[in-house]
This record gives sequence, C-alpha cells and structure tokens, in this order.
Amino acid sequence: MSEKVVLAIDPGTSKCGLALVRRGADSKIELVWRRIAPTESLTDVVSEAVAQTKVDLLVIGSGTGSRRIIDDLRETRVGLNILVVDEKDTSLQARERYWEHNPRRGLRRFLPATLQTPPEPIDDFVALILAERVLLA
Repeated sequence: MSEKVVLAIDPGTSKCGLALVRRGADSKIELVWRRIAPTESLTDVVSEAVAQTKVDLLVIGSGTGSRRIIDDLRETRVGLNILVVDEKDTSLQARERYWEHNPRRGLRRFLPATLQTPPEPIDDFVALILAERVLLA
C-alpha cells in the first residue's frame, strides 16, 4: 500500500471535529493532528491543513449539517476529493478512544469507558474514527 493522507471532518451545527491522519506504506495509521473548530471557520481550518501537507482525500461524516458543509467545501476547495462516510456508532467509539488518550484515574478506571461522559467535546475523536474507517477498509 502507498502512503495516504486523509483529513476527516465530523460535521455539526456549531462545531466540527477534524483529524488529519496518515497511513504509511507499512499500513501503520498515524494521527498527525486533531482539532475542534467552530463550523463557521471550518473552511479556513481546512485550507490551513491542506496548505501544511498534501491531503489525498477529505472524509466527511454523514451526520448533522453535512450537506451544507460539503457544499461550502466544494466551493472553496475545488479539486479535493470528498467522501461521505456513515457515522453509525462513531460517538460511542470516540468516547472509548478519548479515554485511551486521557487515562481515567481513581474509581473512574473501574467503570466501563462507554458509561462515562468525557469532560470535553469528542468531535475530533469522531473524525479520527471516520478516517480510520476509510484507511482500514
């Protein structure tokens, strides 16, 4: 497999999660960066990411507000391939991934990760899950 870089977006009405993910020639997945941005500044953040590195594919979750975001990105990022991906179960998986990156302490570590609500938004982890779905398929 060749190297591939994906910029994934979890769309929302007020904020969007983003993750820039690279699959190396050895099929290893690497999270380059992740971010949560206000929806109104999404096109600027995408432009910054594309300016920093070559992005092969833009992946967008099929959830809330995705149609409007896709239209906005097509207007501003002509030529960038866009793939819409089903978001089924991504929030639950992202919650678990959040706790992998932010280990639970005290009594919280004995409760299942899926029963705990992270103290901050996890939209960026949802975007990571969307990118992995594409890169591992």
